[in-house]
Amino acid sequence: MRLRDYFPDGAIEIKEAAKDWQQAIDFSMDALLRHQYINPEYIQAIKDSTLSNGPYYILAPGVAMPHARPEYGASKTGLSLILLKQPVQFDDNNEPVKLLIGLAAAQADSHIGAIQALSELLCEDETLELMLNANTATQLKDIIALA
Repeated sequence: MRLRDYFPDGAIEIKEAAKDWQQAIDFSMDALLRHQYINPEYIQAIKDSTLSNGPYYILAPGVAMPHARPEYGASKTGLSLILLKQPVQFDDNNEPVKLLIGLAAAQADSHIGAIQALSELLCEDETLELMLNANTATQLKDIIALA
């Protein structure tokens, strides 16, 4: 399966800003919820876990991958990608986040292929820079299509 196959329709978007980290999580989960990859409890589990444990899903400066355990309401494995033009602060210990990669994993290991493809994409500084500075969802889709 190619990386782009993990993204349902409408799952790659650019938004102006999120009013807070909770809204940023809502944005990152919206398409996954709409396409029934997850249920509302899954989103709440991410928020509850963030309040208890901090933003454990920040992967790199400016990049976060919100997710919860499958048993909290993931029925299909999928990804979303939201780029915020105005970064949002998750806590005092991390840089603000611009790129949110929503993850739904139906089984504990079903997302490994997607994570491997994503990490290859994100470990290229040039590619990450292109993603963080994209102006359109089409530009983001084109970058993902290369993976």
